[in-house]
Amino acid sequence: MNEIWLLSIVFGGFLVFGLSENVKGPAIPRMQLDFGLNEGQLGLMLALNSLGYLVACTFTSYLADKVGIRATSIAAFVSMTVGGVLIGVSNGFQALTASYFFMYIGNGMLEIALAILAARIFVKNTGFLMNLSHFFYGLSSIVAPIVAASMMGWRLPGGDALGWRGMYVIVLMLSLLPVIPALLGRLPAEPAHDEAEERISYRKLLRDPVAWLIVLVLTSGVISELSIGSWLVNFLEKAYDWSPTDASGMLSAFFLCFTLARLLLGPLTDRFGYTMSIMVLSLSSGVCSIAALFAGESGAILFALAGVGIAPIYPTVMALLAKRYPRGTGTAITFTVTLMGIGSVLGNLAIGGLIEGVRDLYADRGEEASGLLGLQAGYGFIGAMALLCAAACLVLYAYLRKRGERY
Repeated sequence: MNEIWLLSIVFGGFLVFGLSENVKGPAIPRMQLDFGLNEGQLGLMLALNSLGYLVACTFTSYLADKVGIRATSIAAFVSMTVGGVLIGVSNGFQALTASYFFMYIGNGMLEIALAILAARIFVKNTGFLMNLSHFFYGLSSIVAPIVAASMMGWRLPGGDALGWRGMYVIVLMLSLLPVIPALLGRLPAEPAHDEAEERISYRKLLRDPVAWLIVLVLTSGVISELSIGSWLVNFLEKAYDWSPTDASGMLSAFFLCFTLARLLLGPLTDRFGYTMSIMVLSLSSGVCSIAALFAGESGAILFALAGVGIAPIYPTVMALLAKRYPRGTGTAITFTVTLMGIGSVLGNLAIGGLIEGVRDLYADRGEEASGLLGLQAGYGFIGAMALLCAAACLVLYAYLRKRGERY
């Protein structure tokens, strides 16, 4: 029975994590309209979200050591719920940004806690089971955009629409559900410090070229993955004049490909090796994203197909960390994900700034043409990040092979 509770925490945690992360796609255009925000401000808000995530990454592993993984997981779920309520009562850009920042602290705490818990539970077939766990993230991500778009149109008794505020409150309240198995389950004990965490110190990781290459692989891959969820609906609505429902449907198609890839390709990562799998899959994602831009509206389905390649990157990197750093996985995960958080902040700033900069640069071509060029430049950057992930993994693969290491 305890195994069921543990799996419920991991799988349920990823379900609510996917919901909280991906309802923002349909909500962002509505927030932009309500508060009169430009793309630069949106990029700043998303960057500060990543900063909240980064802040959580810096202390969650330490917190788990001190108070236990159970208390840390519960605190993460409660923080996400409180964040949803704060978003619901936000009355301006500053309040909204602060609320998102707080919610992403909860998100960051949850992701680190789930990664540590999964690494302790999944000692065999790690690649498959890590991808299976993240499959539940993709599962909720499939329905999140469509559900969010539908909920925002719900009519309240007074006749007003529920809107993005009410939608966020309701969706984030679901974060309390995994607290139940967290209270009932018997969680794995912390590893002894002299046998685990102290064997891999941050100082050793800072001097390890493999650790830095893994950081580059994960950072570029995650920037591409998360940016699609944040910017695809906005891109389709403004570049191709799609309706919110159609644009949200394409984002759901992306997450359908994303989810099926984690379910079906996860076992292959154990068979063909983690680094080789990441390299091939991220390359395919980057090619799909860039090809979609060149193909125009008729090639929009390629945006969804990019999810096949980008989906296994994060869980497969987690499996790689668990295998290469078995004595100190929590430290290795915290090191990698913290630096990834810094990269995500810079990535979101770069996308928003690139859209604004290119649009201003070509302002003489008219508002519509310059706006389209800006959006294409921003999305091109997203595709380029997937290609950078593949290139970095090629270097990692060659370096490990030269040292006689196979992962």
